[in-house]
Amino acid sequence: MGLFSLTQELAIDLGTANTLIIHNGKVVVDEPSIVAVDVHTGHLIAVGEQAQKMHERTNPNIKTIRPLKDGVIADFNATELMLRSLIKKVKTSGSLFAPSLRMVICIPSGSTNVEIRAVRDSAEHAGGREVYMIYEPMAAALGAGLDVEAPEGHMVIDIGGGTSEIACISLGGIVCSESINVAGDVFTTDIQTYVRAQHNIRIGERTAEAIKCSIGAAVADLQEEPEDFVVTAPNMLTALPQTVSLSYSEIAYALDTSLVKLDEALMKVLESMPPELYTDIVRSGIYLAGGGALIKGLDRRLNEKTGIPVHVAEDPLRAIVRGTGIALKNINRFSFLMK
Repeated sequence: MGLFSLTQELAIDLGTANTLIIHNGKVVVDEPSIVAVDVHTGHLIAVGEQAQKMHERTNPNIKTIRPLKDGVIADFNATELMLRSLIKKVKTSGSLFAPSLRMVICIPSGSTNVEIRAVRDSAEHAGGREVYMIYEPMAAALGAGLDVEAPEGHMVIDIGGGTSEIACISLGGIVCSESINVAGDVFTTDIQTYVRAQHNIRIGERTAEAIKCSIGAAVADLQEEPEDFVVTAPNMLTALPQTVSLSYSEIAYALDTSLVKLDEALMKVLESMPPELYTDIVRSGIYLAGGGALIKGLDRRLNEKTGIPVHVAEDPLRAIVRGTGIALKNINRFSFLMK
């Protein structure tokens, strides 16, 4: 590369809920995928954490936007503003010149050519000179420490903010996969709907997210029971404050309908899998990655459903960006994984 090389390499997990960037092998940016803009001028006011604090608390002159929906770009301009701003947070090596950026960005395996093009265009407009794509399940497998080039089957389930990706990987390729729009955002909405219907109170997206992170569960009988979550919110009929104590078993009930769809998608992939690979997966197990992997008891639920061992990847929130970083570091070796 040389002393005067101006190429800066970034691995980016452009997620519906969070965007993470790895530079020089370290996670240097881990921020919510949200921007706050001035309604009248369209100028960026805040991004990431700062914008998250403004979400659902803005005045009419400020609008918060989540640029990605269901794993794909919903607002092209906001995505570009967000990427540009987050890339600036990555410390450059004190160069006088703007570095040339080489990026590897992970994308959902169900992305269409139009959606892939939108991500590439956003990255190029944000300063990317060389932009490569890698599918999320492949990045998740690399991040979980699996040998994706081996002549044996590996199975990963990446439950992100907008999509859940279920894939069987062998010999550096995705053999069969399923991508469904049942993930973190849907779980948050399920909790809001349940609390409104069952307790007759209104809660915002941020409160529902806090409930999910604190007592979100996939089974109603956990061995280690978390403490109840106390929430105070307006009653829908009287608008007076009402305090409710929510248990994890209630949240398990609220999430059940969506989790059944995840169960069905997993069974669909298992049914379409070649028998030899199925045997490998029964032996090695299924790996969970993404924020949804932190839902309490999800590994047990899937194990009971399939009879196959289920493992949660180490630090599941960062497994995908870690895998993207590995692909970036070995870009020549893994060139066949890139889009």
